[in-house]
Amino acid sequence: MRLPTGQRLPRTVWLLIAARAINRLGAFSLSFLTVLITTRFGASVATARLISAAFGLATIPSRLAGGRLSDRIGRRRTIVFGLVGCAVAQVGIAAADSLAVAAGFAVLLGLVFELYEPPSQAMIADAVGTTDRVRAYSLMNAALAAAGMGAGLLAASLGRWDLRWLFVADATTCLICALAVRVALPADLPAAHRLSEETAEVAPWRDRALMVMLASGTLFALIYLQIMIMLPLSLGQRGLQPADAGLLLTASALTIVAGQPLLRWKLVSALPTAAGFTSGYALLTLGLAGYAVAHTLGFFLAATVVWSLGDLLLMGRAYALVAALAPPAGTGRYMAAYGTSWGIAGIAAPLAGTQLLQHAGVTTLWITMATACLALSAIQPAIGRIVSARTSQPASTEYGAAPVSA
Repeated sequence: MRLPTGQRLPRTVWLLIAARAINRLGAFSLSFLTVLITTRFGASVATARLISAAFGLATIPSRLAGGRLSDRIGRRRTIVFGLVGCAVAQVGIAAADSLAVAAGFAVLLGLVFELYEPPSQAMIADAVGTTDRVRAYSLMNAALAAAGMGAGLLAASLGRWDLRWLFVADATTCLICALAVRVALPADLPAAHRLSEETAEVAPWRDRALMVMLASGTLFALIYLQIMIMLPLSLGQRGLQPADAGLLLTASALTIVAGQPLLRWKLVSALPTAAGFTSGYALLTLGLAGYAVAHTLGFFLAATVVWSLGDLLLMGRAYALVAALAPPAGTGRYMAAYGTSWGIAGIAAPLAGTQLLQHAGVTTLWITMATACLALSAIQPAIGRIVSARTSQPASTEYGAAPVSA
């Protein structure tokens, strides 16, 4: 049975989205971590990249810890702890007087950096019904995209003054976000203070359906990060300005924000989840194939709008489906397990992209990414059957049968 759609989202969801947007507004400092290390401490580029890689590696256990803490001590406590930890680490990097201290705080930042994500995603799942989760997660994605545009402007202004102030500004937004969460969001339930028997039995890594979602999500994350990393290099090899990638990514963010009303159109909201995934990956395929043949900024812009519409269909649906798979006591850990896809892709994407670009060229790079998207589009019905067979609960069988409304 389909539940009514188009209802107003709860206040908790809007507060989480607003707080996350504030935090994202300041989350531009990491792009300058290697620059700070090389300019302030005279380290080599290789050393700076090693420290950045250590940060990235630390985010994987950070996300897993966030899921466990979310289910054990409560959503709000975990969010506040993670944000305050990020603020401490950011200030530590800014105030560091040696390379060793800066590296230590960079690793600390990685260990607390992802604590926020699983409890915030779980809290959204707790606050809305299954039919509104796609819309709620899509709005979160849109808010992050919009805040990311403002973050670039702040980075451009503060970075000209002193790179250390970027980390101070980031720490400030973390503390503001933590305060907003602590004051405005509902308190954790008393039952969340202890690890119940039901929670102790949650084992996301043994859930076949979730592992299938993790595999496809990792491939999606790998493709998505190729766009973020390789687009500037691709523009340069096509005779365009690499800095124009900023314009293209801004256009992507605007498309995602402006496209939110589309998710409430009957034609889109009535799509079964499998069909929504298939359509999203098909649009990604078209957009990235456009990159393969583009030689003008206008063509790149058109391709960017197309794949961004695909992203609009995919992001909310993926998290809504994972939330539907999770047992009530394990939403945080399920979200954390699925979220490791981004950590894995973050390690693999720079290596795979640079090798493809260096040895095969721009056209082959984007044709390979488009082919991977096409494969993801083709296997969605099979994924739907696996997910539907996992459990007889209505929230999970919706993948292959009833639509999950936006």
